[in-house]
Amino acid sequence: MKPGARRPDLRLALNQQEAAAALGVSPDFFQQHLRHELRCVRRGRRRLYPVGELQRWLDDNASRALGERDPPVTDANVRTSDPRGGSR
Repeated sequence: MKPGARRPDLRLALNQQEAAAALGVSPDFFQQHLRHELRCVRRGRRRLYPVGELQRWLDDNASRALGERDPPVTDANVRTSDPRGGSR
């Protein structure tokens, strides 16, 4: 490695394509669904997404997904409507 060259694993921020790849989504999906939820550094037309911000987003959304899970379907909480207007 050349003196002064950065190691890829020490990057502090990623561009949009790299951030999308790091999250496992396409750049189009990233732009349409994720970009507005992430803080970024803007310099001119360039946007850089801090690696810590991507990790924060993952942590927040993973917790939210687990917290919003619907209760399991059981016979006790399933109601079937009766065609005569009542419920069984």
